[in-house]
Amino acid sequence: MITSKNAYLAKLTEQIQMKSVNVGKNLEGSTPPSVFIGRWSYPKVYAGPMMVGETGDTSIMDSPESWIGQNKQQEDIINYRMSLVRGKQLIKIDDLENPFVEKLQDISLASTSIDSEATFGRRPTGLMLTEDSTPHGPSAVIEKFDIDAVKWDRQLEKTFYDTDLKAVDAVVNLHNKEVPFSAMQKAFSVGAIGTKNRRKLVPTRWSITACDSTLADEFLKDVRKFEILDTCRVFEFGALNTYYVIILTPTEWQYEWYEAFIKIMGNERLIFSDYETNGGKKEYSIVGGCYYTAKMVVLDYLSKIKKQSGVIILREAYENYVPLGVFNVRENIKEAMKKPYLEFETLEDSLKYAGTKLRIPVKEFVNQGTLLNEMLHTKQTTLDMYFKK
Repeated sequence: MITSKNAYLAKLTEQIQMKSVNVGKNLEGSTPPSVFIGRWSYPKVYAGPMMVGETGDTSIMDSPESWIGQNKQQEDIINYRMSLVRGKQLIKIDDLENPFVEKLQDISLASTSIDSEATFGRRPTGLMLTEDSTPHGPSAVIEKFDIDAVKWDRQLEKTFYDTDLKAVDAVVNLHNKEVPFSAMQKAFSVGAIGTKNRRKLVPTRWSITACDSTLADEFLKDVRKFEILDTCRVFEFGALNTYYVIILTPTEWQYEWYEAFIKIMGNERLIFSDYETNGGKKEYSIVGGCYYTAKMVVLDYLSKIKKQSGVIILREAYENYVPLGVFNVRENIKEAMKKPYLEFETLEDSLKYAGTKLRIPVKEFVNQGTLLNEMLHTKQTTLDMYFKK
């Protein structure tokens, strides 16, 4: 009996067979640009570049913002990621003067792919496919690493040199300047953002959630001040063996995330969920980083239209689904929020419509969750009940 999403995805990733690129101890090619920082030995971390054995523009291999818009399929993305060879060295998180770390900062701030050359201690082997990160190909300790001259992204460069700018303000500024999320997150991860004495290496997984939650918290400060929507709005979109229905409700801010996994390993039909009321969420979500990235995208939308609402997100994953990282959630929901929405007078009508798009009956989502269940079963008392019309 699987009781947590983490346990389910761990079991799923064990079963998935992938083949990564075959390379030798010496590799000439380019970095998209791309870096990866692990978390297992924190506060020392295995940090290093990710390279591909071809030169030229390889940016598509680590540009998740491009994949769904360009209609890339799951197989395309897996091929990109399995071509990436990860080099690594064990480094203290505060060792930012290390010449190797300075190269990683160069890579993370770069505006284009960079020709690179690496020598590994042994031939890189294996691959990484876990329940919470974008996969990549073989890895090995890197002994020698050289990169060509780098041209930095102008916005990232300004942020790097502003050592009085707090990380929160830097992240919001970069978002407002339309710097891609993945570029901002890499810069955060290699200690290139924030006030001088607080910069450090941050594991890739943590840096993604840190950027998502930072943006979400800042958007929410504004959204709480706005007028509440007067009807329900329903957005939808599907790609990469997933489907999303996003319902904005005419209430104060509150949020519930559901994800269902349907017949991926066998005949399973599992739903996991988490929520927050108007007071927000204190502990880390039991469903992981997708909770924060979905929240961030919807709050970004609400802050732009200057409205407040509640949010219910229903996500289904289908046969042949492969966990590819939280970008999958972020970019799918971004696409959904760009599309025209449908309006409904009631939450019940919104859910009836959602039921025509989802494979699992909406009732099963309701029974699994908390907030949605309460919204449907608690009668709201209004002043109108006490006055004769």
